[in-house]
Amino acid sequence: MSQLRIGVAGLGGIAQKAYLPILSRTENWALVGAFSPNQKKAKVICDSYRIACFSSLSELARHCDAVLVHSSTASHFQVVGELLKLGVHVYVDKPLAETLEQSEQLVELAHRQRKTLMVGFNRRFAPLYQQLKQGLDQASSLRMDKHRTHSVGPNDVRFTMLDDYLHVVDTALWLAGQDAKLMSEQLRVNQEKQMLYAEHHFRCGDTIVTTSMHRQAGSQRESVQAVTSGAVFQVDDMRRWRRESAQGIIELPTPGWQTTLEQRGFDGAIRHFIEAVSNQTPAETSGEQAIYAQRIVEQLLQSHSE
Repeated sequence: MSQLRIGVAGLGGIAQKAYLPILSRTENWALVGAFSPNQKKAKVICDSYRIACFSSLSELARHCDAVLVHSSTASHFQVVGELLKLGVHVYVDKPLAETLEQSEQLVELAHRQRKTLMVGFNRRFAPLYQQLKQGLDQASSLRMDKHRTHSVGPNDVRFTMLDDYLHVVDTALWLAGQDAKLMSEQLRVNQEKQMLYAEHHFRCGDTIVTTSMHRQAGSQRESVQAVTSGAVFQVDDMRRWRRESAQGIIELPTPGWQTTLEQRGFDGAIRHFIEAVSNQTPAETSGEQAIYAQRIVEQLLQSHSE
């Protein structure tokens, strides 16, 4: 395939902060343009990157081999479905769709169309998380915490679980590397059905996995701790890596040349998608992998409501 033509659908905060700065680099792909229903806003952003501002999703698709979708979750089913039917490969922010049924339909559609459909679980591509996964030798326990400062509401618990807690579940279970069985749970909400705190315990083979999130912890801290036979590993905020054993403590400093977008896995996720499309190889978070964590979160929500 010649140089891959890339487009962007949706120009909200995540597209502007994380994706356009990477996609606008001149490498083995070409960022040809973007589409957003808010054409006035879209033109300003597109002009700043010197790319075309398309007037419709179908027009964008006609000029692209692959499109990255950063529209609202509520629009994913319609937008991703239309793009796949128009014959382009798709990368979409998590979750794949609002409901598990819609997500399953999109996975099946991508299979029928023979197109790559990748869900953007960027943490799987964070270098320190990848290093931790490669170095884990059957952890006895693994815990992931991702807390917030003042983030209770305004959306309900279902939205928060699928929009934010989904990252924690996907990353922790990916690190554990086994199918998960729920052992115990705690999910607290307020009178408005907004999430306050969640903690869940899973068994993944011989590993006990804990996921946790507090929506008003006074901290934006994210950490992973893994206990193995002979060593304890700790990764904080995807920037600091630590290994403690009888031989001492090893800490890895953050490379001075590494950007925040590289540290948090956005750069790696985009490159993986482009390589998968260009080389016609499977994307890591496509198919069943794209919706495994969503299926687990749906089970957690159902268990909470019973």
